[in-house]
Amino acid sequence: MKEWYQISTEDVIKNMETTVNGLTEEEAAERLLEYGENTLTEGKKKTVFQVFLGQFADLLVAILIVAAGISACSENTESTVVILVVIVLNGVLGTVQYVKAEKSLDSLKSMSSPNAKVLRFGTKIEIPTKEVVPGDILMLEAGDLVAADGRIVKNYSLQVNESSLTGESENVDKAECIVEEECALADRTNMVYAGSLVTYGRAKVVVTETGMDTEIGKIAGMLNETKEKKTPLQKTLDDFGKKLAVMILVICVAVFALSLYRDMQLLDALMFAVALAVAAIPEALSSIVTIVQAMGTQKMARENAIIKDLKAVESLGCVSVICSDKTGTLTQNKMTVKQIYIGRKTIEPEELDIAQQMHRYLMYDAILNNDSKITGEKVIGDPTESALLEMVRKANVDDDFFREVMPRKEELPFDSERKLMSTSYLLHGEPTILTKGALDMLLDRMACIWDENGVREMIQADRMEIEKKNREFSENGLRVLAFACRKMKEGEKLTLEGERDFIFLGLVAMIDPPREESKAAVADARRAGIRPVMITGDHKITATAIAKEIGIFGEGDMAVVGTELDAMTDEELDELISRIAVFARVSPENKIRIVQAWQRKGHIVSMTGDGVNDAPALKAADIGVAMGITGTEVSKDAASMILTDDNFATIIRAVANGRNVYKNIKNAIMFLLSGNMAGILAVLYTSILALPLPFAPVHLLFINLLTDSLPALAIGMEPMEQNVLAEKPRDPKSGILDKGFLIRLLLQGGLIAVSTMLAFHMGLHESAALASTMAFTTLTLARLFHGFNCRSRYSIFQIGFSGNRYSLAAFAAGVILLASVIFVTPLQRLFEVEPMTGGQLLAIIGFAVLPTVIIQAGKMIEK
Repeated sequence: MKEWYQISTEDVIKNMETTVNGLTEEEAAERLLEYGENTLTEGKKKTVFQVFLGQFADLLVAILIVAAGISACSENTESTVVILVVIVLNGVLGTVQYVKAEKSLDSLKSMSSPNAKVLRFGTKIEIPTKEVVPGDILMLEAGDLVAADGRIVKNYSLQVNESSLTGESENVDKAECIVEEECALADRTNMVYAGSLVTYGRAKVVVTETGMDTEIGKIAGMLNETKEKKTPLQKTLDDFGKKLAVMILVICVAVFALSLYRDMQLLDALMFAVALAVAAIPEALSSIVTIVQAMGTQKMARENAIIKDLKAVESLGCVSVICSDKTGTLTQNKMTVKQIYIGRKTIEPEELDIAQQMHRYLMYDAILNNDSKITGEKVIGDPTESALLEMVRKANVDDDFFREVMPRKEELPFDSERKLMSTSYLLHGEPTILTKGALDMLLDRMACIWDENGVREMIQADRMEIEKKNREFSENGLRVLAFACRKMKEGEKLTLEGERDFIFLGLVAMIDPPREESKAAVADARRAGIRPVMITGDHKITATAIAKEIGIFGEGDMAVVGTELDAMTDEELDELISRIAVFARVSPENKIRIVQAWQRKGHIVSMTGDGVNDAPALKAADIGVAMGITGTEVSKDAASMILTDDNFATIIRAVANGRNVYKNIKNAIMFLLSGNMAGILAVLYTSILALPLPFAPVHLLFINLLTDSLPALAIGMEPMEQNVLAEKPRDPKSGILDKGFLIRLLLQGGLIAVSTMLAFHMGLHESAALASTMAFTTLTLARLFHGFNCRSRYSIFQIGFSGNRYSLAAFAAGVILLASVIFVTPLQRLFEVEPMTGGQLLAIIGFAVLPTVIIQAGKMIEK
């Protein structure tokens, strides 16, 4: 069956069982019952309580809940309260982030105009948009938001801005003609679509689709079906959490069994095993990851990238493909005249000279035969026409002055069929027609040419040279307008038949130019191992030219249009995807296929967009990036990140920040786990050798919940290293617990455990209580020193002590807390600490700093 745009208006009206005068009220009421309201339905969402409960579906959290239960049974209130507070706090933080909910469908609904003008039995009436039904005759005029999808029945120079659906900012000229070939939405010139804006002219339209059957409705349906993906860090932490939980459970069961074997009371043995579990589990990890990500979002916000979803921060660090929209992201979203062909020469806009008559008449045509206006910073009218006004201003010509002294006499508005606009003026006392339009429509109407020798008859060689120049401009991605004029005969009126026998003035070639920073940003992306891909609704030639200029399209790359993509199977697309640098004239479905094809290759994909059409792909991508200036609310709500400056370069800065955030999170995890590893090794050592336990349960809680958090947070605040973009994107499949990480973890945890046991044995010569105090103090202080080791893979002498003032503050705060426990008498009793001599304290400092000295020496040798 043919699409609506492929059949005649008579057949459309017949198939819709309506007339050019519209439906009767009775027919409309019946259809409203049959098809339903012209609104968008919404997918089912989780309640806030469901989201909150979901935060506890984690094995580590489950172990902590069991630990809290055992603590409560043993009447250890302090431990129970501390554990529960940590658990609930993490749950609240996770819920708050999630509850910044999916508002995409609400935004889609808000795009629908509240009222629509329709014909009902020959009478024009205004009704709520939700009451529009298939078969209604819509009456559209400039300023209207189209209420439903429809086929144009009668067209009066209608222009529609479909940028929210197609991604392109230029207005689309509409027509009544049949479009016989199957084509992309952007090329269906006889159709209008819900959510698009009428910018010029008027039309009579028969409604073909309403509600969820419209193009905007299909996008809403895709939004409901598209599932959110877990970020690489979420997957890594999930995997890490499971492995860690199993390991901790095995160790705790072993310690519990050894304690019972040594005739410890059952409840005491159980309580110690619980304390060890609490010490081994990095409870602060979830909060620290969240806070480090939040700090990363604040930094990015200062650099024009607003992160909506905290988890997206680290995903940026392993992005390997960026699918970027062209208009406004890589380009300036502003048509600009680049070159002018006049007098058989190619010149720049600044070279136009009002003193030369040939130049002057071309500028008359650009200024007067133009309906746009520039007032201060505000541009009113068609982007192409406003570019012409900018062109003459570059030549220091006051366009407003000429419009004041030369009023328009007659006009023939631009028509999409003849592709011309003509006006008549009295120029230097002579009635003159000024015309501009498409060269293919205007060249055959030329009789003469104006060159450096004046006006003369145009010959075939002139036509061939003009066509060659036009082809040259087009191949460089430039949009070309031809300009002509002629003197009118006495008493002649401006008519369509009179648009002939013109004098050729010249060609004006314009483009939406690349942003100045785009080329450097693309180069940075490639240096960082990221593949930039252009996805646009624009034509292939224009898109490819821009892509070549900024470095996206290179030797051996391909450019593909949406219809070619539709003809490919997923297998064919997978085979070619790595070679395709430009996708042109794409549909919303195309964009999702492109994202999914890269994801099937194992890549982390970032997708940029600003229109309604981009929303499903933004949601399907690992990182959806919406435009803050030109973006629709729909795209912003579907995205993970919003660019407040609509700039591709900002994405690259965000990627660098994302990499730094992940590095800092991994270093914080190393700090937490190596310290916990030291405690576990110390407990296992004393349990196996039947020595007194080195720590009281309260010691382990103090270390884990107080002195760990601040240094770990400080590590998360470490500034970015200069070479962060010189590295390749990390493999999202590689977990945190890789071989190198585990080796460093065991070595560093082992060094701290050895120092702790040396202090333990020194104290054991006097008493078990002093041994426990010295072990506790040494472990705490050694972990505080260890915070400096975990700041970077480089030595502290290479990165500098003062490079991260937060780490100094965290160390000072930890020392103060430890000193309070050691020297304040009430706290000594609470934390079961024995008094120590000056010599013992000096020995503890020596033991505590020893692991840091060894680790720093190793880093200096390694680098």
